[in-house]
Amino acid sequence: MNIATTRGDSGQTSLIGGIRVSKSNLRIEAGGAIDELNSAMGFARSICKNTEVHDLVKAIQHELFIIGSSLATPADSKKPPPKINIDMIDILTEHVHHIETTSSISFEWSIPGDNPVSAAFDIARTVCRRAECLIVRLTEFEEQIDPNIIPYVNRLSDLLWLLGRLLETSADSNTEHV
Repeated sequence: MNIATTRGDSGQTSLIGGIRVSKSNLRIEAGGAIDELNSAMGFARSICKNTEVHDLVKAIQHELFIIGSSLATPADSKKPPPKINIDMIDILTEHVHHIETTSSISFEWSIPGDNPVSAAFDIARTVCRRAECLIVRLTEFEEQIDPNIIPYVNRLSDLLWLLGRLLETSADSNTEHV
C-alpha cells in the first residue's frame, strides 16, 4: 500500500464511489471534523482510567467510522452509504440518562482544566459541537445525509459533556463508577 499517491496534490480528493471533489468540499470538512472528534476521543480514552468509560468511548469511536463513511458517501455514489441505526442514538440517550442520575455530579458549567481527563473530554465535546455545525451546514446546502446523523452527534456532545463532569466528580471524590 502506498499512502503518498500524489492524487491529492491538486487539492482534490475522492468521496466514496470515486467522485472527485475539492478538499474544501463541505462533505470533506464535516467528515474531517468527525475524524478529529474520533482522535480527540481516542486521546481522552487513552488517559482515562475508568474502564467503563474507556470501553464506552471505544465503542463510540467505532460508530464514528460509520458516521464518517456515511458523510463521505454522496447521494449519487454507486455505493450506498452505511445506515445510522436509531438504536445507536437510543444507546447514547440511555447513557446520558444514566449519568444524569448520578447524585454527586455537578450540572453547572465549569472552567475546563481542573483535571486532565475531564479536560480531554471537554475538548472532544467542543470538536463534536463543531462537527455538528458542519453537518447541519451540509444539509442546509441540500446535501442528502442519513437523517440520524445529526441526532447522533447532538446526543454524543451531551454525553461527552456529562462524561467530563462525571470524571471531574470522580477525581474529586476518588470514585470510579459510571
